[in-house]
Amino acid sequence: MNVSQNLMANAIRFLSVDAIQKANSGHPGMPMGIADVVSILFSKFIKIYPNDPLWPNRDRFVLSAGHGSMVLYSVMWLMGFLEPSLDDIKNFRNLHSKAPGHPEFGLTSGIDATTGPLGQGFANAVGMAIAERAMHTRFGFIDHYVYSIVGDGCLMEGISHESASLAGHLGLNNLIVFFDNNGISIDGSTELTISDDYEQRFLSYNWHVLKVDGHNYEEISIAIKQAQLSDKPTIIICDTIIAYGSPNKANSAAAHGSPIGIDELVAMRKNLSWPYEPFEIPDKILTAWRNAGKRCEQDYLEWHKVFKNHSLKNDFEHFLSKSDLQGQKIDNVLHNLKKIYAHSQPAEATRKSSGAILANLNEVVANFIGGSADLSISNCTITPGSKPITKDDFSGNYIHYGIREHAMAAIMNGLAFYGGFVPYGGTFLVFSDYCRPSIRLSAMVGLQVIYVMTHDSIGVGEDGPTHQPVEHLASLRAIPNLFVFRPADASETVDCWRMAMSFPHSPSVIVLSRQSVNHLSVNTSDNMVSKGMYVVYGNAGSNKIDVVLFASGSDVSIAISVADVLKKQKDLSVWVISCPCLELFNYNDISYRERIVGSGSSLQVVIESASSFGWGHYVKKDAIFCCVDRFGVSAPADKIYNYFQITTDKIVGKIMQRFHGKH
Repeated sequence: MNVSQNLMANAIRFLSVDAIQKANSGHPGMPMGIADVVSILFSKFIKIYPNDPLWPNRDRFVLSAGHGSMVLYSVMWLMGFLEPSLDDIKNFRNLHSKAPGHPEFGLTSGIDATTGPLGQGFANAVGMAIAERAMHTRFGFIDHYVYSIVGDGCLMEGISHESASLAGHLGLNNLIVFFDNNGISIDGSTELTISDDYEQRFLSYNWHVLKVDGHNYEEISIAIKQAQLSDKPTIIICDTIIAYGSPNKANSAAAHGSPIGIDELVAMRKNLSWPYEPFEIPDKILTAWRNAGKRCEQDYLEWHKVFKNHSLKNDFEHFLSKSDLQGQKIDNVLHNLKKIYAHSQPAEATRKSSGAILANLNEVVANFIGGSADLSISNCTITPGSKPITKDDFSGNYIHYGIREHAMAAIMNGLAFYGGFVPYGGTFLVFSDYCRPSIRLSAMVGLQVIYVMTHDSIGVGEDGPTHQPVEHLASLRAIPNLFVFRPADASETVDCWRMAMSFPHSPSVIVLSRQSVNHLSVNTSDNMVSKGMYVVYGNAGSNKIDVVLFASGSDVSIAISVADVLKKQKDLSVWVISCPCLELFNYNDISYRERIVGSGSSLQVVIESASSFGWGHYVKKDAIFCCVDRFGVSAPADKIYNYFQITTDKIVGKIMQRFHGKH
């Protein structure tokens, strides 16, 4: 028996509103309004196979308007995905449910991206579309679309401008975006806040633009077919009615972020001729949806038949495993670099060291896709082995993101969500503020993304306080599951890259200096960065230490200069602790941690040309802080350091004053 598309769409609507009502929390209006579009896309077009939600050649789907998550959970259960179960849906937004408030990658199989912060999913989809084109170029048997649903909020957020602009520039014709144009946000009609002409906006980005009635199944189907044939990314503007089917709350903000209520549910059931109990889906409708779930089974089997005997099968599996990031080849490259640095003792900026390291890594790591927000030379992220990705050639390994830090970070997440690729991208540390929402999400989800942040301190100099990062190290260190590295010299920079490549489920920020630093390390075998903190100056076996200096990055050189004066002129026993990664230090056993930060009766001194916030977790209350707890100033770097009293003489003076006083 044939089941109408209307009944299939209503199954999505009622599963969604019933779950939201039972949870007494959620956003019913969007699932009710977009259900017709979703029913057409998933029952007739999208290439997925519920029995194998990780099929490499599946279409990707990103619900950028993640607050409407129930529309996705509903269609996934209807099609026969193992997750979420009907019990999960009945337990929507509750502890341990596979149907959380917003879609979560890794929690629910079949979810391609964690979404929620509006606009992030849009940019993730752009990253996935780049990944698909790059993968198709490398392995011809990968060929699919990336679909995304966005709402008014996604397109109001500035990140959508940045990512849409880049997508149009790159001609990502595998990207199809549905705009749920219901004209309602939390405060009411979107006329309160916006008068954009969306059609003209996306035409200016070099997109293919289509407009449909979002409740007309034929128009939706024709538009998807046209989008699939386009030579540009496509946005389908779907005019929808929020809370469609609700007699009293349709087309109003009342149903945006709150359950519609029991009485309104009863009225809605009558209005849409749905005489079934909550969570009840008649067999004929469920069968139609389960058959839709099997629609791509033949494509799935035929793809695997080709893949099984393909000459690039092993290369593809090797790429997905990211095994290039481990093993003897990488170890040899990095060990040889450390030997060279130990011999040559380069006095150079760590950004320059990082660039040289990347030049070597790009020769042996196929998984990297690098990039920069228009700072390739300054960040040293582009190397002789970097080949830019262009509209006409996706065989490269480097993306010129333009001045689009917001989009860059979220697109990098999209590349990582896709699988196989390990993206790294650069900007100045002070602009990590623009990247922070995406950095937070990569840490939350557990994506291996590497952020290269240069110009690490007040040492930026004449550019002044707008460009001098002060609070940024502390801010980034506060993010769980994020490793923040600040190497002191070329050898530590090698080990920071080694560590960043060893975390398959954590992002890393590698913070690098603009100014030259002295080379300090002599160890060519052990990775001392893995300790997080270690004794870089002084007798590590000594029991009586007068002063312990803690420093990271370019400030370690200052700390060693201070230590030399204290030892040679003041006859004090001194340790300098290099602190390239505070997060890694926390993983040491307690005896090591106590030895490094316990320090007995020693005077502790923190030297970091940034905020002191967070250091109180590691040092005693009476420690001296030679830090910057205010914004910077515009002047040459040497004058700035003198102004903030982060110089050898000033620090020695503070220490000796303490010794002549109570210490």
